[in-house]
Amino acid sequence: MKHFVLFLISFCVCKISADAQQQVSRNLSDLSWTFHNIKENKNYPATVPGTIHTDLYKNKLIQDPFFGDNEKKLQWIENETWVYETDLNITEADMKYKAAELVFGGLDTYADVYLNDSLQLSANNMFREWTIPVKDKLKIGGNHIRIVFHPAVAEAKKEATKIPYTLPGGEAVFVRKSPYHFGWDWGPRFVSCGIWKKAALKLWNDIYIKSFQINTQELTQNARLLFNVELNNQATADARIKVRIKEDRTFFYIPVPAGKQSVTTIMTLINPKLWWCRGLGKPFLYHAEVELLYRNKLLEKRVIPFGVRDIKLVQKPDEKGNSFYFQVNNKPLFIKGANLIPEHVFLPEVKNADYDRIFDAVNETNMNMLRVWGGGAYETDTFYQRCDEQGILVWQDFMFANGMYPGDSGFLKNVAEEISQQVKRLRNHPSIALWCGNNEIEEGWNNWGWQKQYNYTAKDSAKIFGDYKNLFLKTIPEKLASLDPGRSYHASSPTYGWGRKESLSSGDLHYWGVWWGMEPFETYNNKVGRFVSEYGFQGFPSGESFSQFLSGESMSLNSAAFKNHQKHPAGFETIAKYMENEYPVPSRFKDYAYVSQLLQASALKTAIGAYRRSRPYCMGSLFWQMNDCWPAVSWSSMDYLGHKKAAYFAVKRGYANYLITTEKKPTSMISWLVSEDTMVRSGTWTQKIIDFSGRVLQSKSKNLSIKGNSSMVADTILPGRFDSSSALVQLSFTTGMNFKLESMEYFKKPSELNIKDPGLCIETRIPGRDSTEGTIRIRGQKYLAIGVCLHGEGMDFSENYFDLLPNETKSIQVRFTSEKASLNNIWVSSLFDTIK
Repeated sequence: MKHFVLFLISFCVCKISADAQQQVSRNLSDLSWTFHNIKENKNYPATVPGTIHTDLYKNKLIQDPFFGDNEKKLQWIENETWVYETDLNITEADMKYKAAELVFGGLDTYADVYLNDSLQLSANNMFREWTIPVKDKLKIGGNHIRIVFHPAVAEAKKEATKIPYTLPGGEAVFVRKSPYHFGWDWGPRFVSCGIWKKAALKLWNDIYIKSFQINTQELTQNARLLFNVELNNQATADARIKVRIKEDRTFFYIPVPAGKQSVTTIMTLINPKLWWCRGLGKPFLYHAEVELLYRNKLLEKRVIPFGVRDIKLVQKPDEKGNSFYFQVNNKPLFIKGANLIPEHVFLPEVKNADYDRIFDAVNETNMNMLRVWGGGAYETDTFYQRCDEQGILVWQDFMFANGMYPGDSGFLKNVAEEISQQVKRLRNHPSIALWCGNNEIEEGWNNWGWQKQYNYTAKDSAKIFGDYKNLFLKTIPEKLASLDPGRSYHASSPTYGWGRKESLSSGDLHYWGVWWGMEPFETYNNKVGRFVSEYGFQGFPSGESFSQFLSGESMSLNSAAFKNHQKHPAGFETIAKYMENEYPVPSRFKDYAYVSQLLQASALKTAIGAYRRSRPYCMGSLFWQMNDCWPAVSWSSMDYLGHKKAAYFAVKRGYANYLITTEKKPTSMISWLVSEDTMVRSGTWTQKIIDFSGRVLQSKSKNLSIKGNSSMVADTILPGRFDSSSALVQLSFTTGMNFKLESMEYFKKPSELNIKDPGLCIETRIPGRDSTEGTIRIRGQKYLAIGVCLHGEGMDFSENYFDLLPNETKSIQVRFTSEKASLNNIWVSSLFDTIK
């Protein structure tokens, strides 16, 4: 039986036939680069890929940008013009090639490229690849490359003077550069520049492949596919492309006429194996060998992973509004995921180890989707390949956020080329579920008071919103229709803002009533949307992270250095108000940081429970945010160094396949059982009322069955004759297949509970099979322990920030992330330790 593919994923690095010598790609990043301020003559070693800030720091010309309040002292860098230079040696053999191109994967952002003192390019978009034909500009021997980076802020201000009104969003909207570089409410302002992606010299003779696409024209039991190949073709004779599906031993040829720049062919797929996302099946990937043949020579060979699947965003009117959910291979899916921001302020600093950490967390917390947020950057090929391999769906924003953009022809032409390049690069990944035009722009225009704030005339408003529609409702969707037809497009997220009634019944929702609106956590139970694509709460980073960016005397809520790492204008005040309402407020800095994490975890636990038990009305939860780009107080579940906050473990429990969640009513507590499994599970449901000394006050059990992919009311807990400030309800669901799910819930807020010394101790420390792991057992000997926290530098714990009944033991797996880590250096605390 023949199998072909629905979607092709990204290309691997081109592999050239040594015998053919038809093309060569030379990595210019390996050359010796220097940089200097245009006002000075002294050169310093540069790293390519890199940024001006990291180069200055590596040469000890500036202090650590992240430490203390150094950020404020380094704002001068964005106003300077910086020059990068190198020499490229060209041989006689190089000059025999018919064509030569300089290829820059990314220039950030306004860059004039000179070759032997001749201007070759003026770049103006960090999201574009730039290719410069230079065959007639090269000479045998040394060739000097000079790149002059002009200040992006100054260039933006020039563009702003060309229109008679002010656009919301500041300089960032005029510059095709990562918006977060200009500062955000979780990140610093470092408007950097540099050669931020690899650079190469490409030498070739006749023909090479620029892009390869397969698009599904029709899909029933079989699939009708269009194969499209885009080439740079100067060949004087016909060529051909051979495609071989390795797993199926099927191959076919695509003829390429001389000089033809694009070729297509139609194929039919019969019963292919499907690519599934996590929770629905295995993400099966085929591998295609693609060979370019010319004059009986192999010019190019690529091995291309690909997956077969169909993903749709379903938005249909129903009796309550309009649905918003994803359907994978005709199966509806509840989305459990997070918003992802760039892993670093300086993008070239993101390494494979950072992606290891991200995807380890995705797997551990049972996520099935990541949203690549529109204020950051398009992710690397490595990121999307890992999503493909691990079955993680991607909600892909285009890089537009929180502002109105200009609509002149030059800007639109620049954006159109950016969109074209990025879609061609990414469209073959099966993991990409959705293209989204922008983050919060339509909501901002309609509800954030911009028109009043900037005093627009009716004519101004019509022009600005007309430009918006031209970009997001015409230019981008028209590009997608031609380059990636069939994949869903969502013009702006959210569909409606959290202050509008429609936000709870239609489309996707960014719910910020909790935090921005200062509404209590319980509001999550009542304000449930169809798909919640943003919500969250801030928490402090770990103590280890503090020591990386603060000196000892700066470990204070009032220090200028610490305040510089809280970018939300009312962040500290907001945390303080919620903490006063929910938790005992500690006086010591480290305790305050710990309780802020418990507070953040409580918010996410409440929200996730509300959203998951509301399925199928609500079909998605993407919390804000998964990660940090620098050490800060933020909404992240993992801090900048990768330390897991209490919120991380709240997400891990909340996104598990089975969940017990509760909703407090005025006179009762309703308990729910939620399943994301595909099978029916039957077992025993048990409800116990236990006082904080461990004594069981009430207990009852019953048989219970839950269908796959569903939620149900499991029980109602009524008030009894017990002290609710010293009692909890323990809920459990147990089957005969070694499956037990437990949850402990409280009748009052932590600030109202009778908290006493639990007598916590580490009962045993058990070394692992090697020096990188071990196990500890925690025991509470006297009283209930709330918010049990394990501490240990250079260690990762399988569980943390949990509650523990007296005389119960909990085993924790420990993984060492540092050679200095030891089981003997672990210590444990709880909420009691902050108030004693």
